[in-house]
This record gives sequence, structure tokens and C-alpha cells, in this order.
Amino acid sequence: MSNSDKAIRTTYFSILTNFLLALVKWLAGYFGHSHALIADAIESTADIFSSFLVLLGLKYSKRPADHTHPYGHGRIEPLITFIVVIFLIVSAFIIAKESIYNIQTPHEAPKSWTLYVLGAIILWKEISFRVIMRRSKKLNSTSLKADAWHHRSDAITSVAAFIGISIALIFGEGYESADDWAALLASGLIIYNCYGIFRPALAEIMDENRYEELEEEVRQHSLQVAGVELIEKCYIRKIGMLFQVDLHAVVNPELSVREGHAIAHDLKDYLIENLDNIGNVFVHIEPFERD
Repeated sequence: MSNSDKAIRTTYFSILTNFLLALVKWLAGYFGHSHALIADAIESTADIFSSFLVLLGLKYSKRPADHTHPYGHGRIEPLITFIVVIFLIVSAFIIAKESIYNIQTPHEAPKSWTLYVLGAIILWKEISFRVIMRRSKKLNSTSLKADAWHHRSDAITSVAAFIGISIALIFGEGYESADDWAALLASGLIIYNCYGIFRPALAEIMDENRYEELEEEVRQHSLQVAGVELIEKCYIRKIGMLFQVDLHAVVNPELSVREGHAIAHDLKDYLIENLDNIGNVFVHIEPFERD
């Protein structure tokens, strides 16, 4: 199974999880008189749509390189991540708006059994976050990482709801809106987390040099190839789940063009074979100049 297929399978898990939890939250929030749970359900419903976007993006990124996209279609991943961030921001503002309205509107306190529902939701969402985040790191998927953070944001919203409902139940009359204040706080935390999702995707689409460890590995492995004296320059960018490497390899200046060309091919093949997630290597041959 390819990395793309593994990422797609993970996204199906995410969609199913979000659908089931959104349903549970809507029902528990309505029958348990918890506005924080309803706000939480809004966030989970948005998660369903964002996970579908991630799924579509991953499927599109699988397309092979063609005449109009010689580097493949991997750039769709950070673009999908930007859309997911927008979904999160919109969800946060909806939660904040509903929370402010409910704070100003008298209502009865939430039911105590909603705490058990929230406890189970928090546990499951945190497990989902860790599973998907681990898979996103293994597969180098930016959009899958954004989807993982969606689960963490959902867990944060649920924790805030749990605290708010607990306060409302413990202190009784006059504290009915505690879960609304908790939902309002959660919306701010979601906005804060959006930056953590957005920043790596922006770096990816801007080709920022953020892969120092991989660069060092490339330099060390390159010296294992016969004919390579040293690596002068090495630039790495990420496209989809794979890394593209541009490097200048220094060789003996007495070699023929054919010999230098053969070394370049050997170097490319060696790096792709021995390093994970290397999509392509572009080698420029430089003559070794003695001081």
C-alpha cells in the first residue's frame, strides 16, 4: 500500500469518527440542555466537511506528473490545509457567536449525565488526534496533520464544555451559563491552534528551507557514492508527501561529460533508494577546484 493510500484510509477513519461524534454531541446537547455541547457539535460537523476536503485533496495528489504538472499534484495538500484552517476559523466564530447569545439568554443548567458523554468524547478525540498525527508524520502529509489538529481542537472544545458544565452543576443557580463561557473560551483556543496548522502549510507552499536534518542526511549519504568529492549546495522542498532535492555535487574536473553524467545518475538513484520519502533528485555537477 502506497503512502497516499495509507493517508486516504486514515481520512476515512477520521470522517467516520467525526460523523458519529457529531451525532452524539447534537443529541446529548439538545436533550441535556448543554449549549457547550451543541457548540462542540457544530465544530464536529465542520470537521466532517473538512475531512472530506482532505480526502479529495489526497486523492488528487495521487495523480502522476503530467505535461502541465511536471512536479506532480502534491501542492494540493497545503492548499487543502488552508481551506481546513478557514473551516476551523468559521467554526470558532460560530461557536463564539452562539456562546455570547446564550450567555445573555437565561436557560436551565445542563444535565449531569452530559459529563459522562463528554468524558468519553474527550478520550476518543485525543486518541484520534494521536493516531492521525502519528500517521501524518510518518507519511509527511500536511493536510493529514491539519485533520489531526481538527481532532485536538475538538477535544479542547469538549474539555472546556466539561469544565463549564461541572461549574454549572457544582455551584447551581446563577451559574447556568458557565458552559457557555467555556464554549467561548474554546473558540479562542481553536483560533490560536489555527496558526499552528497554517504555518507549516505556508512554509511548504513557499518552499522554505525547514529540513536541516534531512539535508544533513543527504550530504552524508551523497559522499558514499563513488566519484562524489563533496556536496556544495543542497536545497530541499516538499511537494505533497515527498521531498524534492536539488544539489550540486563536486567531482574530479578531469572526468568526461559521460562519466560526470553517470555519477549524477548513481547519486540520484542512491539517495532515492536509501532515504525515505525522496520523490526526485536534481543533480548539478561541479568541477573540484583546488586552492
